[in-house]
Amino acid sequence: MFIRRRKSWEIRESQATAEGVLLSRRAVVAGAGAAAGAVAIGFGLARPDEVAADTPDPTASLYPAKRSEAFKLDRDITPEKANLNWNNFYEYGETKTVASAAQSLKVRPWTVKIDGMVEKEREVGIDDLIKAMPVEERLYRHRCVEAWGMAIPWTGFPFKAFLDFAKPLSSAKYVQMETFNNPRMAPGQRLPYYPWPYVEGLTMEEAANELAFLVTGAYGKPLAKQFGAPLRLAVPWKYGFKSIKSVVRVSFTDKRPVGMWEKIQASEYGFWANVNPEVPHPRWSQAMEDVLGTYDRRPTLLFNGYGEHVAGLYKDLQSERLYA
Repeated sequence: MFIRRRKSWEIRESQATAEGVLLSRRAVVAGAGAAAGAVAIGFGLARPDEVAADTPDPTASLYPAKRSEAFKLDRDITPEKANLNWNNFYEYGETKTVASAAQSLKVRPWTVKIDGMVEKEREVGIDDLIKAMPVEERLYRHRCVEAWGMAIPWTGFPFKAFLDFAKPLSSAKYVQMETFNNPRMAPGQRLPYYPWPYVEGLTMEEAANELAFLVTGAYGKPLAKQFGAPLRLAVPWKYGFKSIKSVVRVSFTDKRPVGMWEKIQASEYGFWANVNPEVPHPRWSQAMEDVLGTYDRRPTLLFNGYGEHVAGLYKDLQSERLYA
């Protein structure tokens, strides 16, 4: 009899989760004056003249992609309907109910700029990029810094494949990613107390790890706008704010990037942001997580359960704030 032993990070496919709302990070950045400014500016759906129709998605036939059997789940996949209606996407609002506002995100045409320490700087259309990559589906856990977790069937390609495509120089130590910056299209970017555009980064070693994944779809179809279409990051061993959405620029550098949340409140949100149940956020515990779409509450796992694949990245970095 063949008995298959699950790896520690695997989860049953019957178990991916719905995105929900718990604690808000607004308290970190929003003062009374800023709130008044937000009211004066207006915050909600874009005006009709700001919503441009997208051209048809030339990659739609790639979905659903073949599922990789190497990446499985130990919990139910989050129901798609629930996930579609609870999202962190500050470009479109400070609440979780941004799905309607996010429909003003125009995802075609879309280009990704590749620059910095590379053999040749260039811009590539998102459809050309996707068609050049080994697209597959993976089942991943997702753990938010706000102490909730979910599980998602992402479609996309390994970050390592993108590195091979981008051809960074050996002197590059970090990869910095930026989202779009268009306040006319994204009402949240009219709020003056956020340092737009959203920026995040990884070390080159993290980006080359087998788990680092650039996402173009979910639930067997192209990525929904509120999920960060048409290109976002998934690094499942880190808190969710590291998984930048709607990427338009990827830069290779020898200087450590400073992410948007780190700029706002470095004592709470750092560069590494690895999941650790024993290191609390300054305002709440990380020991437990609420599994969204359920009434389940379970212990948080170190590195979100992916430690055997990523712990080695940090063995010589114990002096760093690895878990914030």
